[in-house]
Amino acid sequence: MITLSKNLLASIALAALASGCSTADQLAQVGQQPALNAIQDPTTQPGYRPVQMPMPEPQQAHYSPNSLWQSGSRAFFKDQRANQVGDILTVVVTIDDSAEIENKTERSRTDSSGAGVGGALGTAIDTIFLPAGMAASDLANVNSSSNFKGDGSVDRNETLQTTVAAVVTQVLPNGNLVIEGRQEVRVNFEVRELIVAGIVRPEDITANNRIASEQIAEARIGYGGRGQITTVQQPRVGNQVLDILLPF
Repeated sequence: MITLSKNLLASIALAALASGCSTADQLAQVGQQPALNAIQDPTTQPGYRPVQMPMPEPQQAHYSPNSLWQSGSRAFFKDQRANQVGDILTVVVTIDDSAEIENKTERSRTDSSGAGVGGALGTAIDTIFLPAGMAASDLANVNSSSNFKGDGSVDRNETLQTTVAAVVTQVLPNGNLVIEGRQEVRVNFEVRELIVAGIVRPEDITANNRIASEQIAEARIGYGGRGQITTVQQPRVGNQVLDILLPF
């Protein structure tokens, strides 16, 4: 118990030291609006990795005689839809998910076993080895019983509908586009952030240069915020540490 208490105090102390810079930053920003992040190149951010997907063998483009058509082209006429690195397209984010799951499990088991010796051998054991009141016919009795009952349910409903402009950061060998978009909106002392990333087919981009979020492969969509409201909604650092370390 003493060791556990020392480890617990040490963990809380480390958490307090780690949160010191964050606390100082929050104190320095008292009365000020949260700052917006500067516009940055997504490919220069820490942790960025180019997307690699299984690709078909490249085909060399060639023209047929007396034809304006080029092999490998997706359309005859050039349009203004995003198709190369740096182009911008609009992502229509529509999320309307709901899930309701209920599980119930119940298990019960009862075991009973006994062991004894009867006949002449049992009588001899009763007379010689066992004290009065005990019989060899009832040497051992084992009983066990176990019961288990579990209930679980999930009731989730999420709705999000908005748009965000994304930038093409990479063109894969088969022509698919890797996109990433980030949007920050500040209202009073709260910043709302929307992040969209994934892989799209140029054919799925509409004539007005828009694409639906359900048509994005490997989609990564994040919607959250930072500011006074978000800070108040989060448990204190000490509570978070205790929730992780306390076994009960």
